[in-house]
Amino acid sequence: MQNITQMTIDEQQEGEEPSYSFLGGISGFVFYWLAFAIPFFIYGPNTVFFLLYTWPFFLALMPVSVLIGIILSMLSRGNLLVTVGGAGIAVVCLFWMLFSFLTGW
Repeated sequence: MQNITQMTIDEQQEGEEPSYSFLGGISGFVFYWLAFAIPFFIYGPNTVFFLLYTWPFFLALMPVSVLIGIILSMLSRGNLLVTVGGAGIAVVCLFWMLFSFLTGW
């Protein structure tokens, strides 16, 4: 006779960990577009001429912003306040730093 232990269905299922990355990705994406609008509010429509030549630099910040949101969401285990606040501050500061470097200020 074989030595077999029967397992119930409850023992076979492991608890799935919720996906925290979706909230972080969305928050990073939203704050990217909000940060993109800040120079237009400050400098007006002439910002378009500046962005005409520098758009690849700002486009490269989009995946970085999403990754920042995902990383902060994973580290904070889905804490909404930490994820949204941290992603907002980090993305806006990163965007403004690039804008300042490119304008030479």
